[in-house]
Amino acid sequence: MIGYAATARIRTASPPMTHRCYYDRMDWWTYVASVPGPRVMVLEDMDHQPGIGAFVGEIHGAIGHALDCSGCITNGAVRDLPALKAMGFHLFAGSLAVSHSYAHIIEFGEPVEIGGLKIRSGDLVHGDRHGVHTIPLEIAAKIPAQAAELLAQENELTKFCASPEFSLDGLSKRLQSVAGTCDLPWRPR
Repeated sequence: MIGYAATARIRTASPPMTHRCYYDRMDWWTYVASVPGPRVMVLEDMDHQPGIGAFVGEIHGAIGHALDCSGCITNGAVRDLPALKAMGFHLFAGSLAVSHSYAHIIEFGEPVEIGGLKIRSGDLVHGDRHGVHTIPLEIAAKIPAQAAELLAQENELTKFCASPEFSLDGLSKRLQSVAGTCDLPWRPR
């Protein structure tokens, strides 16, 4: 999953002060649509115990999908996994919940923190089953070429390790030849 962050803070343990339903915030959806696409909803659950209820389920996934959101990142809970998977809506969440409980937005467009990672509105975020990170915009265009080079090197090394020609001397030579390519032009935040 990759996209530009549309950030919000949510609560699920207590009823909202305004609005009747967890998905009736047109101001939230208007904000999401204002972030460059593709988008990722990034929701920080501010409750003392995050994940009492799930803000994102099939309805939020369908609206998000229609608004060019590739998925959602949250320290809270999500639900309706089969429906979200069927629509190709990606999730990175702290837990699962059976209901929405009192899920509601308390503010949006402000910086949030998910698992120690600070994410601002408009940050480029990437996530997969291993985790989530931000990508500095100034190097984003260089990532595909760098990733292709690293994958080619890794494939060569793993093939060598599985081959009958494997030796520690051969491994040492191969590792020395790629040693300089491990220096990243940026450091994760």
